[in-house]
Amino acid sequence: MKPIPKKTLSRLVYGIKKFQPILNDAKARDINESDTVVIINDMLSDIFGFDKYSEVTSEFSIRGTYCDLATMIDTKTQYLIEVKAIGNELKDSYVKQAVDYAANEGIDWVLLTNGIHWIAYKISFAKPINKDTVFEFNFLELSHKNKEHLEELFCLTKEGCVKSVFEDFHSRRQVLSKYFIGSILVSDTILNAVKKELRKIEPEIKIDPEQIKAVIENEIIKREVIENDKTKDATKKIHRFVHKQQKRKEKEQNIIIGDEPRIES
Repeated sequence: MKPIPKKTLSRLVYGIKKFQPILNDAKARDINESDTVVIINDMLSDIFGFDKYSEVTSEFSIRGTYCDLATMIDTKTQYLIEVKAIGNELKDSYVKQAVDYAANEGIDWVLLTNGIHWIAYKISFAKPINKDTVFEFNFLELSHKNKEHLEELFCLTKEGCVKSVFEDFHSRRQVLSKYFIGSILVSDTILNAVKKELRKIEPEIKIDPEQIKAVIENEIIKREVIENDKTKDATKKIHRFVHKQQKRKEKEQNIIIGDEPRIES
């Protein structure tokens, strides 16, 4: 992940220290949604670096209804924010309208927050429209000394948006997810490697990769991982990568063969 600039890091550390007591007090007073929006607006400015007069839009129109806030850079929407009252428990259903709109308008990110609890979603432009939770955090539990906490906040900053940090963070989380790793464990490359190691131990025993795969799927990996749509998506991504690598090798081999000098008779 791209390093956090010193100026941005200082602002994030300052923001955590400043807004934790503000949010604690707001929670104790059980403020309403409108007042929560006011605090979020200040956080977008003081923590995340957006100009709240020119780069934060309130009451963002979505097909006749409104999303509470949207951040913008050079008139391009960066992410939509659905805000609920600070005392409300967040539910996925609260962002359906914003997710649908984001997908149709090509906006990659949607946030759902009550000021304390934050959930960041990556929108998929497939049919049906889907969303993937990238990260979520409780602002009152953030530590300005915790690298992962700061990286999550950095994704939401203006500087992070400019550097596509959100996308990098999401890609890293995908690669390290149980679905992606589960898919790799049953890939041909890994199955053949396991077969090779097993044959070193017992050379006389014939082992088929499908037998190894069955053991991994039925006895090692949880079924919820193997049968999950996210694992299927990860498998497709791995297959695309392998295919791309094979194509590149074939191209390199063709170049080498083509460059070989001809011996004239």
